[in-house]
Amino acid sequence: MQRLIDAFYNSVRAFRKLAASEEAFQLELTLLVLALPLGWFLSESWRGYALLIGAVLLMIMVEVLNTGIEAACDAFSREFNIDIQLAKDCGSLAVLISVVIAAGVWGVAVIERILGVPI
Repeated sequence: MQRLIDAFYNSVRAFRKLAASEEAFQLELTLLVLALPLGWFLSESWRGYALLIGAVLLMIMVEVLNTGIEAACDAFSREFNIDIQLAKDCGSLAVLISVVIAAGVWGVAVIERILGVPI
């Protein structure tokens, strides 16, 4: 049980650090706050709402992992290294993919709401 408690405190510490200093994380938290009521309005079911919010949470999760990759790379070396650049670029690509997924899910929800029928 102590391991779960320690993991929770570590997670809270990371959340506070990212929320205070990472602009991308702050933006995605703002999107989540906006998505919570907007998703309820757009969705036709609990399943649809869960999908909309899950897409935003996926995007936040990938951003957190990307930030961790960047921090680990910076801790290893701040000098240019082609392998470190690749690791950071791959993390950035993962964020982009998660943004495309979230935008697609939300785009479908908006279109369905406008047309009034599932597509």
